[in-house]
Parts: sequence; structure tokens; C-alpha cells
Amino acid sequence: MTHFRSKRLPRPGPEPESGSGPGPGAGRVLVTVAALVAVLGLGTLAPAEAASDRYPAWAADTAHGFASLEGGTTGGAGGQVVTVTTQAGLERYAAAAEPYVIRVAGTITAEPFGANIAVASDKTIIGVGTTGELVQGELHLAPGTHNVIIRNLTIRDSSVEGDWDCKDTDFDGIQMDTAHHVWIDHNRFSRICDGQLDIRKDSEYVTVSFNRFEDNNKTFGIGWTPNVKTQITVDHNWFRGTKQRNPSADNCAFAHLYNNYMTAQADPGDPVWTYGNWSRGATRMVIENSYYDGVQHPYQADATAELVQRGSILRNTTGRHEEWGAAFEPRDFYAYRLDPAAAVPGLVSRFSGPQPLRFTATATQPSLDPEEESRS
Repeated sequence: MTHFRSKRLPRPGPEPESGSGPGPGAGRVLVTVAALVAVLGLGTLAPAEAASDRYPAWAADTAHGFASLEGGTTGGAGGQVVTVTTQAGLERYAAAAEPYVIRVAGTITAEPFGANIAVASDKTIIGVGTTGELVQGELHLAPGTHNVIIRNLTIRDSSVEGDWDCKDTDFDGIQMDTAHHVWIDHNRFSRICDGQLDIRKDSEYVTVSFNRFEDNNKTFGIGWTPNVKTQITVDHNWFRGTKQRNPSADNCAFAHLYNNYMTAQADPGDPVWTYGNWSRGATRMVIENSYYDGVQHPYQADATAELVQRGSILRNTTGRHEEWGAAFEPRDFYAYRLDPAAAVPGLVSRFSGPQPLRFTATATQPSLDPEEESRS
């Protein structure tokens, strides 16, 4: 698989860098977006707080960031669209060899507690409105799995009462090992015993966007490998009531974190293992225009890693705020626009997690009803 050390993609047209003056057409953009934000009930944003003309990215049906490169990530596009309401239906279609768009309607409670549901290549798994839930179960991508989209789901409640550290279990929300081209978007993770999202063992071309990570100890880990291969984009996520790994990125070739929002850490009295973003091993990490509110150790880096931070807002933060090295330039790989850091709390709190809209990728084809699911 091709890596990016010598690859340089063309940059987009002129645009203002973070902290610089407005670019061409900025007045029109700010007026348009300010009106949109007002209509959507986010209140009034000052011009410096208005989002870019890329917005609303929350409604996009195309993967962005690293998941968009080297052929992109299309999931089950072109395959049959099915609607599932049972664990058996979800297991059947998620593990199938053929591409599927799998709509999850209502709550599916996995049995036995902590059960793995295997997800094969060329799949889209998407919650219907805000009702799609997987309870006390894990979506698992085995080595070699590729081209997977998981969107608009709530994954919750595999925590074990009294087992805060979860050292004797491996109940993740989503776990992938040596997978590639994966887009995790608009999900809500809550009360998972181990990692809410674990991206492991040289997984590549991954984007994690507009998710809510809530009420957890070990939240979002990347790595578990001596190799330095993973390329990952992490944007517009809300980390709320989470203790550590927000994320922790170990031996990532390129980790691009932007416009994320972190608030209300769990157990903030722990002086070491309550933290925000951690660039570990040989990771090269870039953090841009994020917002940290009341966070202990908002970002930190090992001596062997690199971390560049620019444009973020830190409110009532303590502990480690570390930056060193050159890391990399994300625009050498893909085009993107940043929302101003001051707009992040309003935008991310409103648009992260499952949304009531029907994403067009699943709305243009017929789906199987629950009875047909069970007998087809």
C-alpha cells in the first residue's frame, strides 16, 4: 500500500490560514453561514466565530480526510439496502461477502453480553434517524477488512459495574485490527467497558468525525503496534465526561486532529491518567482549532513524538501543554477548511452524534422491511 512521505497533492485555492485575515469572498461566506447558524438555533455568532463555507459538513455523504485518499471509502455503495432490527439480521448482513448498506432501526441488544458482531469489507452500517442502537455489543473489523462506513449509531452500555479499568475484559464499542479505509461518523459512544473506539495494529486511511464520546474511562486509542503506518483524521468530535485516550495515538505516521471539543473530564483528580490528546511513540500529530474547556493535560507528546498545535482555545486548562517538532502539513495530503475554534462548542454540541435527518446515501434505494430481513 502506498504511503505519503513523498506524495504531495495539489492544494485548494486561496484561503485564509488560521489566525490570518479574511480571504476572497469572506464577507459573503460569513453572512451566509451566520444566517445558517441562526436558523439552526445555534444563536448568534460574531464574524470571527462563523463557520466556513464548507459547512454543513455534518450532512455530507462522502468521506473526507485520510479516508478519502487512495481510492476513498464508499462502504456498501452499490449494494443492496437492508433494514435490520435484530442481532441475527445485523450479524448476517454485516459479515456477508457482498456489499450492503445496512440500516439499523431501533435498539439491538447483543447476546451474550459483550458479543462481537463481525463487519466484513464493503459495508455501510447506519442508524435510522436517531433510533439505531447497539447495546452491550461490539462491531469488530478483523485484519484485512476494508471500505467500511459506520454512521449515525448509538453504541452503549457494555460497561461492567465496579470494573472501571476493565483489565479483564475486551468489550470495545468498535474495534479494528489492520483494517483500511474506514469512516466512523456521527455516532454516540457511551459507557463502554474498555475502549469506545480502538483503531489498532497498522490500520490505515481512517477518518473519525462528528462523534460523541461520553462517560468513559479508556475512550479512543490508536496504535498497539511497533510500526509507524496509520494515517488518521479526527475532526468535530465531542469528548464529554471521558477520562483518558481522547485520543491516545501511538506510532501514527500522521494524526490530524481539528475542530474537536473536549469538556468535563471524568475523574479529573487523577494526576497522570486523566488527559486529552497524547502523541506517543513516533507519532506525528497536528492539532488545529480545537476547544478545551476545564481539561487536565489537554495535549502532550512523548520525547520521541512530534506535536504541532495551532489555533486552539484553552479555557481553564491545567497540566501538560506540549508542542515540539514539525510533524507534517495536512494540506499536503487533502484539502479541508477549518471552523474557527470559537465556533466549535456550538457547532460540535449541535451537530455531533446521531442526527434525525436521513443521509442521502441510504435514502435513494428501497430497503427490506423487518419481516423480509428475517426470511430473505
